[in-house]
Amino acid sequence: MATEENPVFQIQRVYLKDMSLEQPNSPAILLEQEQPSVDIQLGVEATPVAEGIFEVAVTATVQTKIKDKTVFLVEAKQAGIFEIRNVPQDQMGPIMGIACPQIVYPYLRGNVADLINRAGFPPVHLAEINFQAMYEQQQAQAAGQASPIITQ
Repeated sequence: MATEENPVFQIQRVYLKDMSLEQPNSPAILLEQEQPSVDIQLGVEATPVAEGIFEVAVTATVQTKIKDKTVFLVEAKQAGIFEIRNVPQDQMGPIMGIACPQIVYPYLRGNVADLINRAGFPPVHLAEINFQAMYEQQQAQAAGQASPIITQ
């Protein structure tokens, strides 16, 4: 077997690509006693960088509100550069949509919790994500099928 034919999967780098924090209604909103509502949105994107090199990014948007006023808004993008070669094409989707995000996501969770804590708020810990279920749901939606119901 030639080494060129062996599958290659290597993490080249994991890095914080983008992060922002906004507190548009401070300081007045900080005096409110009401518990804020928390909305968390997650996304995954994969981009080819060079032959056999891919960037996979996981994004999170965390918005807390009291009534209709924003307490804080965090937008973060954690990315990884992966070398992926000699892998069958039908396995590339699951690698990019499941394996790579599972590697990058813990870094995103830590950075988001740290930023919120440094902003003076109790940290918001992003829940563990089942990237396989998320990937399968996206595939079902892309195929025009009804997405499977995911229960926990």
